[in-house]
Amino acid sequence: MKKTNVARILDQQKIEYELYEYEVDESDLSAEAVAKKIGHPIEMVFKTLVLTGDKTGVIVAIIPGAHEVDLKVLAALSGNKKCAMVHLKEIQTITGYIRGGVSPLGMKKNFPTFVDDSALQHSQIFVSAGIRGLQCKIAPQNLIRITQAKTGTISNIN
Repeated sequence: MKKTNVARILDQQKIEYELYEYEVDESDLSAEAVAKKIGHPIEMVFKTLVLTGDKTGVIVAIIPGAHEVDLKVLAALSGNKKCAMVHLKEIQTITGYIRGGVSPLGMKKNFPTFVDDSALQHSQIFVSAGIRGLQCKIAPQNLIRITQAKTGTISNIN
């Protein structure tokens, strides 16, 4: 298994984690597909979204895989009046990651990060390990600490 920047960062910080490899299907990069492939409930699989705020610029939202980000709540929590998803073409330039492999750890810059507070209902959650086909299982408190994230109810069910 390839050691990613995410794994290196967590090793350096002495944070416990586990990596889960899975087969990538380019036609379905959804969190639901990932959850099935790693054999864990969708409630534990969190997706990393990259947005821009009208005042702050780039922000990162980590939300449950079956949810959608609540743009109004996230804007308020992040000190913006409005926020919007970053265009897919810009993701790699901004983060260094490609769609389906965006991790909240190890981006080109440390952007303001927001974690849906539902993560705290779990002892462990999954986030991308920085490449397609690899998930990182981590305690949400550790993820929040290392990303210096704020928490809030920033998502709702599709």
